[in-house]
Amino acid sequence: MMRLIGTVVGASLMMSPAFLSAQELDLQLTRGSDELREELTAALSVASLLETENATPQSLLAAAQADYARLLAALYDGGRFGPVISIQVDGREAAGISPFEAPQSIGVIRVTVDPGPRFRFGRAEIGPLADGTVVPETFQTGERAGTRPVREAATAGVSGWRDVGHAKARLADQVIQADHPNRELDVTLELAPGPRLRFGEIVVTGNDRVRRTRIREIAGIPQGAVFTPEEITQAERRLRQTGVFSSVAISEEDTPNADGTLDLNLQVAEQKPRRFGFGAELSSQEGGKLSAFWLHRNLFQGAERLRVDAEIAGIGATDNGLDYSLSLNYGRPATFTPDTEFFLTASIERLDEPGFISDQASVAAGLAHRFSDELEGRFSLGFRYIDTEDAFGEREFTLLTASVGAIYDTRDNDLNPTEGFYISATGTPFLGLDGSESGIRFTSDARAYRGIGEADRFVLAGRAQLGTIWGPSLSETVPDYLFYSGGGGTVRGHEYQSLGFTTASGEFTGGQSFAALSAELRANLRGPFGVVGFYDAGYITDDSGLSGESEWHAGAGVGLRYDTGIGPIRFDVATPVNGDDAGQSVEFYIGIGQAF
Repeated sequence: MMRLIGTVVGASLMMSPAFLSAQELDLQLTRGSDELREELTAALSVASLLETENATPQSLLAAAQADYARLLAALYDGGRFGPVISIQVDGREAAGISPFEAPQSIGVIRVTVDPGPRFRFGRAEIGPLADGTVVPETFQTGERAGTRPVREAATAGVSGWRDVGHAKARLADQVIQADHPNRELDVTLELAPGPRLRFGEIVVTGNDRVRRTRIREIAGIPQGAVFTPEEITQAERRLRQTGVFSSVAISEEDTPNADGTLDLNLQVAEQKPRRFGFGAELSSQEGGKLSAFWLHRNLFQGAERLRVDAEIAGIGATDNGLDYSLSLNYGRPATFTPDTEFFLTASIERLDEPGFISDQASVAAGLAHRFSDELEGRFSLGFRYIDTEDAFGEREFTLLTASVGAIYDTRDNDLNPTEGFYISATGTPFLGLDGSESGIRFTSDARAYRGIGEADRFVLAGRAQLGTIWGPSLSETVPDYLFYSGGGGTVRGHEYQSLGFTTASGEFTGGQSFAALSAELRANLRGPFGVVGFYDAGYITDDSGLSGESEWHAGAGVGLRYDTGIGPIRFDVATPVNGDDAGQSVEFYIGIGQAF
């Protein structure tokens, strides 16, 4: 029920001074909390319109007349079913002003609301329900009434039937009665499940270069299987992840077929097939890095991806020369299963690192499978040839490799996480040929994030890294399989790969085991700016399993962040906190995204 009144009661809320000289909005409540006042202010289209520079008297009048329904909906949503609302434009009730008689100017828009008492559910019934359907606890007798709990209950009931194959389940009828003397709302919702359906034909439209058969294979909707909305959601996700399509939408036909199947319309829009890009990073010790890539998203009209990357690193570095690399990556989605991708990689590179110089070539092929939204696994077989010079002299290695890895990722944002976990582990057995020794290399990386305060203003972030090699002796291990510490990816403040192992002859090389711990406290300041305090520590041993002789180092520092909306720009300054050079040097790091 809604009545229009002209009485003004309560305190007023004035809008931004930027427009008070021309227009003024005065919201008055006869009762209610500050929270209710904020909700009603947010519901007022007049409030948002006044914040623009092009608000005209005609548009303000139209907004004021529409705000009766908006305020009523907001109050009903909060369980208040007997409100009284008045919206006056310079003393005249907005509902009584003809659109053809809009004033030439508007001074004050006064909104007066008596929200009335809150109601509770007297009767809250919904049915029939599918087995396993969970009705929201807010839709129960005695709970605070409102239109939102009613909508949520209806949605849960319909979703329950759709989840078990009844694609055309709907709300057939609803009876809602307000008992004003008892301040109760009686609600009865009747559902119509409809027949249990199976997936019918998938009709593909909008494609230009990608073949329809491949689109259906990638989508992976099992034709003839019992309908479930989850299959549609996963199909859209698979198609988007190919990177080929700018938009993907799957809709259901309105009417099922006579054989109990339901056809689907799969509409796509393709992106341009080719793309290129470049990037740059800078570190005071590791030097600069320039990279570029060329990408073809649809190589053989089946959403196959070919990417070529080139990189030059170590530009301007003081302790090592330039690193060069050229790599090729080919991927084919929906190989064997809709969630399995075949990949082929090949690369040639030269590494001029503090502990070694190496020229190498490699090729590998394998499969990546997505088990769930959080879990992904990979397996590959490969071949490596390495020609290297390090503390143990000039040597050549020829290896056959196998790699098995998994990633479990629940982060809310890859570049700027505030909640969740990231855990990866990879084991790489290798078989030595032509005199090279065999063994296995293991690495893991675990990260955790916890937001604190309103809107996650503070974030605690932690990281633990671990790596080890079993099999070959230190002198017979491929140099880039050995572990180092120091630099932006391990311990900030220390020189890049400055911690390794020193041989009996005084030569510097990597170790066979590695562990590192990092902790950060991130704080958001005003606007897009943020600050970070961090502490890193690393540990290297000359033997497998973190045994043998060992050394460790640590660094600490502070950083600035500027949030671009895509990811934060990172600027970190760090210094060593142990050893002879503690506090004697400073390193800085610039990049996109958080350090981890």
